[in-house]
Amino acid sequence: MHPCFRAVAALTLCLCLCPAAFAADVIKLAVAVPTSGDFTAYGQPAVNAARAVAEGVNAAGGILGMQVTVIALDDQCKPEMAVNAANRAVSDKVHAVIGHICSGATKAALPIYMEANLPVLSSASTSPDLTQSGVYPNFFRTIAPGDDQSKAGVDLAVHRLGLKKIAIIHDKGDYGKSHADFAKEFVEQAKAELVLFEGITVGAVDYSAIIQKMRSAGAQAVIFGGYHPEGSKLVQQMHRRRLNIPFIGPDSIMSPEFIELAGKDITNIYATSGKDLSSLPAYRKAADQHRRLYGDKIGLFYMEAYAGAEALLHAMAKSGSLDGTKIMQAMRADYVDTPLGRIKFDAKGDAEGVGYGIYTVKDGRYVPLPE
Repeated sequence: MHPCFRAVAALTLCLCLCPAAFAADVIKLAVAVPTSGDFTAYGQPAVNAARAVAEGVNAAGGILGMQVTVIALDDQCKPEMAVNAANRAVSDKVHAVIGHICSGATKAALPIYMEANLPVLSSASTSPDLTQSGVYPNFFRTIAPGDDQSKAGVDLAVHRLGLKKIAIIHDKGDYGKSHADFAKEFVEQAKAELVLFEGITVGAVDYSAIIQKMRSAGAQAVIFGGYHPEGSKLVQQMHRRRLNIPFIGPDSIMSPEFIELAGKDITNIYATSGKDLSSLPAYRKAADQHRRLYGDKIGLFYMEAYAGAEALLHAMAKSGSLDGTKIMQAMRADYVDTPLGRIKFDAKGDAEGVGYGIYTVKDGRYVPLPE
């Protein structure tokens, strides 16, 4: 084979494969996430991250002698639209997929990807059964599973804040209910008192009834499972009714949009999200690139998606192939330096060493909670 060396500085690799060896003219990386509707704040950062990684890789010569192109597919976090996005990705003959954000959308789309032998990497879907069941060997994620996240929230309430009467509210969806169910288990294990466990109606305007139930039950903290539109309304209405107890949510509330909707002066807000890794050189480099391309405000799950794009492209380069099986084998075998640290994926598809930190709102933005 004639040697065609392409230096890929972003992935610190030197490749010796000719573009003629591959049927594709470009490497197609699909990003199937919400880019319209209520959940755009979760999805657009993933598209931006993939495009940023592709920019760096392409400037360094590409992967396997080819340039990387990013194809954005809108799923609005809805299972039926996720199925459409997955079918579009397969028909477009993409080589890998970043997505989906919402666990329900991910579950709906995964069988389609699995039949096509496409590697799928989510920066945000935390449902534990996505990896624990072993049903989806083509699925990977750069975020820790949801049971770890639920435990972090309960540990904060019970052990760090010293609160014993806990209310758990969820939005009845796959993601929110799963987060709530695991939180319930950990509250019981911690010998705290679960004073309320109840679902709310998504899209409702008035949550005064559930707020009154929390007050009557003597709740000292509320753990919320769901997304930022409902979470922000709950917080705003709780404070309006002077129920100023800690509100602890998953990373789905950790967005500028949540703070804007809830009110910038509101306190007692906590979120569990990926650990603060802003001191890592790879994180700082990605943040500098973000400032150049998109501005200062880094969106939710941006770094997780950035790490995911790097991991997928690194696996293609290391395996010397665009075959799904070989890419997946390399994902599990080889480490790659990312903004999340040096990662590879275990047999289940979870990124090794990825965990959760605690954040709180201060001066209108989320900051790490001091230890």
